[in-house]
Amino acid sequence: MYCRESGTTIEVRLSAPEADRIRSAAEGVDLVIMVTGIYVLESMEIALYLKKLCQDENKQLCLLGSGDEIAMVKKTIPQELIRKEFVRPFNIRNVSGDILALFPSGQIQKEENKILLVDDDVMFLQTMQNWLRDSYKVSATKSGMQAITFLAFNKPDLILLDYDMPVTSGPQVLKMIRSEPDTANIPVIFLTGRNDRESVMKVMSLKPNGYLLKSQSKENIIASVDRFFEKGEWGHS
Repeated sequence: MYCRESGTTIEVRLSAPEADRIRSAAEGVDLVIMVTGIYVLESMEIALYLKKLCQDENKQLCLLGSGDEIAMVKKTIPQELIRKEFVRPFNIRNVSGDILALFPSGQIQKEENKILLVDDDVMFLQTMQNWLRDSYKVSATKSGMQAITFLAFNKPDLILLDYDMPVTSGPQVLKMIRSEPDTANIPVIFLTGRNDRESVMKVMSLKPNGYLLKSQSKENIIASVDRFFEKGEWGHS
């Protein structure tokens, strides 16, 4: 099941060829791709179900499989319900491009970049969330260990990490993040309230992806985060 483009990838919901599972997976999607197999030669039950689903809920349908299997399905599903057919063998990149072409450009929603904020200052967390939430999907944790727990189940595109925190400091959190294969490559930007040269050099010696001064204006902070995602680089201003 394909529902939207996420950056350069396509979000997919998978379902076994069973009516109950298809019903659950198809909720809210615009396009259904029926991957044919031996099951279509044994029974037309799923083809009949997909025919009714696409008719009742105005969903698009594509068929992907061998020529014989697709021909069998088309005995049950009329041609006017089938937007596209992909007959094996095929190039998967071409298939992806053809699928995206079925959607008007304004209909495909781009997934927001995900940011994790880590800071023991609740007021600062709330302020940053308010500043960034219009353009990004923002999560927040109030301690280093909460952040590590969050990362066990989630993978943000950027971590904004407070340098000075009690119990587990920012440098300790960064070390833990870099030591785990699943999180080692997540960009980490330090948040710091100190702007003297010695403090900045101490921050950068830990080799984060950059640092952000908390004293900067809302406009400068948002512009710096935007620039990071647009160009993959960080301005240390």
